[in-house]
Amino acid sequence: MQSVNLAEKLAQFQQHYMQHIVGELNDHYVKVTKMQGEFIWHHHENEDEMFLVVKGTLHMRFRDREVLVHPGEFIIVPRGVEHQPASEEEVHLMLIEPKSTLNTGNVRNERTVENMKRI
Repeated sequence: MQSVNLAEKLAQFQQHYMQHIVGELNDHYVKVTKMQGEFIWHHHENEDEMFLVVKGTLHMRFRDREVLVHPGEFIIVPRGVEHQPASEEEVHLMLIEPKSTLNTGNVRNERTVENMKRI
């Protein structure tokens, strides 16, 4: 058991939209990622997702509204809800989600990450 410094973990990579595993609990991964711009519209049939903003402002878009999530805040997207993470500037995120969660949900494309790296 040891503490995890999110800033140190996020400093280990520059690439956007790549998720990295920084911990595990109860069949869930704790992940970090960076993003800028628009991700894809998608949903997850069986998994809820939690997005905690470490740096920047996340624009979580839903078909009927948009929620701004600021540093130190998080949002939980329930399974089955279509969403699009977006940002104007670079955003650093921590995610908690079941190990089965595919980053692009019901969509497979060039941003789909099958095998995440542990850092």
